[in-house]
Amino acid sequence: MLKKPSSRASALRATRLATIVASLLGSAVPAFAADPAQLDKLTPSGAQREGNKDGTIPAWEGAVAALPGYEWGKLRRDHWKYRDDKPLFTIDASSVDKHADKLSAGQVAMFKQNKDYRMDVYPSRRTCGVPDFVAANTRKNAGTAKVAADGWSLKEAIVPGYPFPIPSNGVEAMWNAKMRYRGVGIDYKKTITAVSPRRGSSEWIRADSEQTLFIPTGAKGSHALSSHPPVEFYVYFAYTSPTALAGQALAITQFINQAENETFYYFPGQRRVRRMPTYSHDSPQIGMENQYTLDEPNVFNGALDRFDWKLVGKKEMIVPYNSFGGHDFKAKFEDVARNDFIAASHRRYELHRVWVVEASVKTGMRHSAPKRTVYLDEDSWAPLMMDDFDGQGKLAKLREGFAIPVFETGTCDVMAMVQYNVAEGRYVIDTHTLGTGADVRWVTEPNGPRYKAGFYTADNLRSISER
Repeated sequence: MLKKPSSRASALRATRLATIVASLLGSAVPAFAADPAQLDKLTPSGAQREGNKDGTIPAWEGAVAALPGYEWGKLRRDHWKYRDDKPLFTIDASSVDKHADKLSAGQVAMFKQNKDYRMDVYPSRRTCGVPDFVAANTRKNAGTAKVAADGWSLKEAIVPGYPFPIPSNGVEAMWNAKMRYRGVGIDYKKTITAVSPRRGSSEWIRADSEQTLFIPTGAKGSHALSSHPPVEFYVYFAYTSPTALAGQALAITQFINQAENETFYYFPGQRRVRRMPTYSHDSPQIGMENQYTLDEPNVFNGALDRFDWKLVGKKEMIVPYNSFGGHDFKAKFEDVARNDFIAASHRRYELHRVWVVEASVKTGMRHSAPKRTVYLDEDSWAPLMMDDFDGQGKLAKLREGFAIPVFETGTCDVMAMVQYNVAEGRYVIDTHTLGTGADVRWVTEPNGPRYKAGFYTADNLRSISER
């Protein structure tokens, strides 16, 4: 007599069959079928509401609004609820081993290489929330959002919102980071990309520019991703100094479903726009002496196609958080940017739970950093840190993103960042406002030509660059 298969065995066979059919049809890979009711126990972004057992990480209570009197153009830190916090303790070269279990490999390396390096660790403040419409869209995404059949691009989601509030793999976690709500744009009237001197030198590379990031899927409301063109973001920036870069300008379109972005570059000496067909992934950025690649801004930037992304799980770690120092536009650049690292006065660290995702370059692919580990904030999904490893498995770089609560959007975000090239002893700071006299602005309502796709074409780049 044949034995009737168990319901579990039947379910497994059904799952396998569905996977095979999906592969044959080239359809999208379904997201983990999260029950929306599960989100009732979590925050709107899918984080744990409760604090940790030790009480060193508090319970989540929602976004922290600006103190009365804040308006754009004033220092953000001065209008933050916890501006008077004092450090709980300091980590330096003599105490790093005591805290190493809560630090990344890159962070530990900074202490080993720099005897004067320190991290001031402050009380943990869970200041990140989301607007109601983002929370509602995130609930709709549970069991609805889909990764495409290629295994790395995003097929469908309700935006703006986190596609996978309860992720089942690393690709889903990374799409939460990439699709986090940031408004429709981020605008810098003045910003600096700076590379520290070579060993034995005192000469910095300092490139001043204006930049605008346009995120069409960030429009308020509730929209299917498929109703938009498949664009993650557009970005424009134009250099004003140094002389070697002044006048050069770029317009980049980063796609949701294509590995290569579309980049147009204006060269003033030739008075022409060139299309850069391979200016993406680990391509070195022009003028930065091979210290900075296209996929390194904002901790991680670009397509997911070259790596396998493994979701390791959650971990309590000491990470940059509520780090307003990168947005201190009234500070003197020279006082903050030391030769070996950013001054401790303009870095803030806290203990938080983070999602750990490991990236390994795919067979047949290549990348200058074939292994990477990224740490994503559980409350905002913003990438807080990333360690890069070379082909021999040695630590190569550490990136830290200076996450802050954004008063304009009601969320947290990472723009200002630092990248330490551990192997060469140099570092890069980017998309910050130190010494510029002008703050960055997050934009929640489209206003002006920079919030239209037509601004980022080759013809328009040529037109505005030749004025």
